[in-house]
Amino acid sequence: MPRAASGPGSPQWSTALPTLVGLALVLGFLYWARPVLIPLALAILLTFLLAPLVTWLTRRHLGRVLSAVLVTLAALALTGFIGWTIARQVTALVESYPKYEKNINAKIASLRWVGQEGTLEKAMDVTRRVQGQLERADVEDTPEEREVRRAQPVRLVVDPGPFRVAEFWSIAGPILAPLAAAALVIVLVFFMLLNKEDLRDRFIALIGEHQLAHTTNALDDAGSRISRFLVTQLAINAGFGIVVAVGLYFIGIPFAPLWGAIGFALRYIPYLGPWLAMLLPFAMSLLVTSDWSTSLTVVALFAVVEGITNLIIEPMLYGRGIGVSQPALLVAVAFWTWLWGPLGLVLASPLTVCLVVLGRHAPKLKFFDTLLGDRPALEPPQRFYQRLVARDYDEAVEIADESLKNKPLLEVFDQLLIPAFNSMRLDVRLDRIDDAGAENLSVAVREIADDLARRPVVPADDQPPAEAPSLPSTPVKVLAIPARDGADEVALSMLEALLRRDTVSWVVATRAQGAQELTELIENEKPNLVCIAAIPPGGLSQTRYLCMRLRAKFPDLHILVGRWGLLEDAQRERDQLEAAGVARMDVSLLETVQYCEHWADGRTKTEAEASTA
Repeated sequence: MPRAASGPGSPQWSTALPTLVGLALVLGFLYWARPVLIPLALAILLTFLLAPLVTWLTRRHLGRVLSAVLVTLAALALTGFIGWTIARQVTALVESYPKYEKNINAKIASLRWVGQEGTLEKAMDVTRRVQGQLERADVEDTPEEREVRRAQPVRLVVDPGPFRVAEFWSIAGPILAPLAAAALVIVLVFFMLLNKEDLRDRFIALIGEHQLAHTTNALDDAGSRISRFLVTQLAINAGFGIVVAVGLYFIGIPFAPLWGAIGFALRYIPYLGPWLAMLLPFAMSLLVTSDWSTSLTVVALFAVVEGITNLIIEPMLYGRGIGVSQPALLVAVAFWTWLWGPLGLVLASPLTVCLVVLGRHAPKLKFFDTLLGDRPALEPPQRFYQRLVARDYDEAVEIADESLKNKPLLEVFDQLLIPAFNSMRLDVRLDRIDDAGAENLSVAVREIADDLARRPVVPADDQPPAEAPSLPSTPVKVLAIPARDGADEVALSMLEALLRRDTVSWVVATRAQGAQELTELIENEKPNLVCIAAIPPGGLSQTRYLCMRLRAKFPDLHILVGRWGLLEDAQRERDQLEAAGVARMDVSLLETVQYCEHWADGRTKTEAEASTA
């Protein structure tokens, strides 16, 4: 079969090219429009953060406008007070540096003493030698070469006049740009808080009124989840900053409120933030003391506070987690930092959580949940089958073992192994795998099923011991017939492992036996029940033909067909098989096991009544 083309003119390339172009345009827009998008992102996050407080004030009959004004002014005042405090601390820190210079010199001297005759001293010696060689090379240059190297380009100096607009803008621009962005954020937050319902209604109208109920529920749930996450994260980070500030104060580190505020801000950076925040007070400890004990105490403080926060407080408040995959969060941090700089580094975590929450509620944004969410991208049956196709049988066994810890063997067979056969049959029909690959997969599933069936059954602690069932004098004889291939044979072996050996006598036919040989087998064994396994999809025609042949030969034979794993058209197939003489069709191993046990129980009851009579 010729391989499909994969060049620029192939259908795959034609489909992928618009996607790549669209992705490039989106990235370009995010970078080009960042002066607007960064304030917009900050405003949206602050709106989610402050919206619960506005709602609370509105319910106290203060009115939407007054509530939005009060909350905005309170947030602005708090931010201004914190900024003013930090500015004063920074100013005092810069002014106090000279009195700590002796401690720095003492520590440098101690490092030199430790490094004598060691790696540090050797490295410094190498540096001095290289510098001496460079100086000698400069001396060896000719006077003309040194003159050319010292020559400076001629610059044309023009008097710009008394009003130097360029110099004014070079000084005022870096100051006015952040102020303008801050003013835009404040205005956006106020109007978003004031018109939250109107923005929600416009979004619903944009999606479509025919999905009104679903969109409303999704928006309410997503908004509450995002607000709850942002409030919780703010509380955790603020608590971290306060505890750090108090701890540094008692350790004796000056400007403890400044280091606490920096710790609060940097803790928005996942994993690295707390340790980056530790560097500044650690450096301050080097300034204020001449020994190393205080510096080590600072490191211990951050390690203990971050350990308690990360391992105890966050799992308790967040529950299962923030809903974001840890590797995906790190990639998101790198992406937003590359795109938006330092502000992107701080915004990465809340922005990623918002995208994941929206992806779980908006079908068109579901790819965010798939890429960034912490829920498994593949369900256990899909993972199990994928590992089988990849011939990674060890991981497939691990998936089966994990399922067996939480489910009984019957459910593991029904919900993990049988779906693997369903997927295999579909891939065979679509020529995705060949017959040899399907046979190898069937052998692997048989080995896994046999291994699981040999595991001892551990009853639950609260489950009373099962009473010994009443057994029939002669077990029910079941003839198991695979309709097609090895998958049906393995499915029948799983059914055999699930049935009580003392109630069922199991006779297995082979897939190589034709209708005539099966007829002779039935005449010799005289089974009470014939169970035909035909794993879907496909196989219905062969099964109907076989059932009609058996029914024509044995009118009183009880035939059961297992179409285990069938999800669609069950009633249609059941009608067709009943027309071919089938007494029952099951779509799960659970139904077949229950029916066989019911058959055995009915036989026991009949024998008991006969003995009583």
